[in-house]
Amino acid sequence: MPWGAALLVVAVGGALGAVLRHLLSMPPLGPFRGVLLVNVLGSAALGALVAGSDRLPTTAVLLIGTGLCGAMTTWSTLAVQTWELGRRDAVRAAAYLLVTLVLGVAAAVLTLRLLS
Repeated sequence: MPWGAALLVVAVGGALGAVLRHLLSMPPLGPFRGVLLVNVLGSAALGALVAGSDRLPTTAVLLIGTGLCGAMTTWSTLAVQTWELGRRDAVRAAAYLLVTLVLGVAAAVLTLRLLS
């Protein structure tokens, strides 16, 4: 795939992922549950993508993996939210981080195993 076409595919996926993250972080979910949801959904989607990557065209991997999931999921927001929560309640912050990590890894592994 030509370099310019690859950038366009990633940009389209990124735009979709950013919009999804924004929508899922609005009420009724709000920022904490929204970020948890997008990170777990993104992990599941990447697990599915890895499971099927040998059968998928490069365009799909760039669109969904690099673009959509890359923009939808967010490590930096998770880090800031954990820090902000930790300033008020360290136990709750640790629980939030642990739940996000455990569910994210579980979602990726589950979809990878189910679809491999």
